[in-house]
Amino acid sequence: MKENTLKAAITIALAGASAYFRELIGPVIILALVMLIDYISGMVSAWVRSELSSRVGVIGIVKKVAYLLAVAVAIVADWAVQTAATELGVNLSGFYFFGLLVTIWLVLNECISILENISEIGVPVPAFLLKITQKLKKTIEETGEKGAGDDTETEKRE
Repeated sequence: MKENTLKAAITIALAGASAYFRELIGPVIILALVMLIDYISGMVSAWVRSELSSRVGVIGIVKKVAYLLAVAVAIVADWAVQTAATELGVNLSGFYFFGLLVTIWLVLNECISILENISEIGVPVPAFLLKITQKLKKTIEETGEKGAGDDTETEKRE
């Protein structure tokens, strides 16, 4: 009985989240998939180098959970902006700027890690693929800083 109640609660929570964050559900699913691929490729890489360690594996899982917490914090920031805007009479429904940026940034971070892992296994990786992934990650980072109101250029001029 408890197992069915737990399954029902998880299903309701996921359905509610997907309805509320329909624009984010795709990127979050992609993030979950690349996190899984990164974890597996990291374990294979460690095995090939004879450095496989359960402690490192557990730390990897904890980091992946922390990634999801970072996405949750970004979603809360989006919600706070939406709520404040609504109070000011501005309609920002569907505003998922920070949640989307953090999710995409993490996806790109995981892709870079996957490329590094498979390179360590001995798979040839085109250099341009790693460079373009890193450039995309940096672009997302800069976009987020602009969206957060980073005025370092303004401060330098003053």
